[in-house]
Amino acid sequence: MRLKQADASITRPITDRVKEALFNIIGSDIINSRILDMFAGTGSVGIEALSRGASYAMFLDVNSRAIDVINSNLSVTKLSDKGNVQQVDAFEYLGRSKKDKFEYIYIAPPQYNGMWITALERVDNNLEWMSNDGWVIAQMDPSEFTEYDFKNLFLFDKRQYGNTVLAFYNMLGDENCRS
Repeated sequence: MRLKQADASITRPITDRVKEALFNIIGSDIINSRILDMFAGTGSVGIEALSRGASYAMFLDVNSRAIDVINSNLSVTKLSDKGNVQQVDAFEYLGRSKKDKFEYIYIAPPQYNGMWITALERVDNNLEWMSNDGWVIAQMDPSEFTEYDFKNLFLFDKRQYGNTVLAFYNMLGDENCRS
């Protein structure tokens, strides 16, 4: 199903190829999981997770036009009852007291500002947002990627698809890494 697209100036779209690769990596572990789609844009990652059996998706975006597109896409796909859309700054949201635990936290902020590292730092400092075997997945341009030492998260996989890198993190000491 084709989703409504937002203006490219306010979103960082994920290509179908990268999205398919992402969900091939996650596999059947997506079933009954909960996903936080940060900087959600059109909501395509969270909606794909729901369509593959995730039980819940939280969509965060600060832009009102993106929020309208996400709500429209959830309505068209008939998945509105499994999604919660919040117009909020993702960094501010992660600074709040934990309300939900997620098996997957997907981070795809605007490019070239180092925001993916800031978002990972926020999760790293507030692990209550993650389930015990949760993953944080950051999407970025290859020129943005750098090795970074976090207190509690470690990079366990990195894949490049053209001009997109997906970096996969989970908690240090997680013996249940699903890679």
